[in-house]
Amino acid sequence: MADATLFTGKSVDEAIAEGLRTLGLTQSEAEIEIISRGSRGIFGLGSEPAQVRISRRSVGVQTPPPAPSVDVEPTEDAVAPSSEPPAEAPSPISTEVFASDLQSAETESEDVDTDAETGEDAESTAEEDEQLVQLATEFLGTLVRLMGFEAEVVATWREPDADNEQRYLLLDLQGKDLSPLIGRRGDTLGNMQYLVRLMVNQRLHRWKNIVVDVEGYRQRRIDHLSQLALRSAQQVAQTGRALALEPMAPGERRIIHLTLRDHPDVITESSGEGERRKVQILPRR
Repeated sequence: MADATLFTGKSVDEAIAEGLRTLGLTQSEAEIEIISRGSRGIFGLGSEPAQVRISRRSVGVQTPPPAPSVDVEPTEDAVAPSSEPPAEAPSPISTEVFASDLQSAETESEDVDTDAETGEDAESTAEEDEQLVQLATEFLGTLVRLMGFEAEVVATWREPDADNEQRYLLLDLQGKDLSPLIGRRGDTLGNMQYLVRLMVNQRLHRWKNIVVDVEGYRQRRIDHLSQLALRSAQQVAQTGRALALEPMAPGERRIIHLTLRDHPDVITESSGEGERRKVQILPRR
């Protein structure tokens, strides 16, 4: 591939789009070679970007477009009839797809810019609370050990706060060198929380609000975001000009909204899509 350039992205599609945009080409004008589909890793650890090589297609050469970046198993209807048995057994579940599903599910479960928790947590007895503590602590401890870390799980019940509208069970991981369990902006922490909630709720058949933390990271993050919101609101009130904060995860945007919900001089709204979604602070008219 003459004069080819290497491009990377979180997915093959993103890498291709970046390359075509940079080179000023359409897909029909480009020769595209997929070098690596990348990997999300497990719980945000060990991720690798997708890589593609792109060059301008020679005149008169017709090359089929690259294969889709998402591997999809063919349905029964899509498979050509054959009397021969399949040559290979189905491949094992991909950790890349598993981690991707976790991230999507966690985002869907927390994207509450309106901003209320989904689900209901009915009143429970002391015996049920104790059962929940034991089950959640066991699940989280096992998960962390399987990830190669040593940590103590400290479980406490907490009353509603800026990040939770209902009473919740806090599982705080304490130990040495646990920062990888937090991940970029708490991504790994969020994935672990989703897994523990899923396992516990499937076992108990009731929705329970369980929050996973690492050495108080969440509370420090809440305090930081609340202070950021108040400083930004003061700036908007003084200048009369709207201010857009950096893109944030759904739970972090929620903290900004709640902090400024009753502010006399400003209002908040969210804008953008996906990972670029952010909070805007505007003067109250």
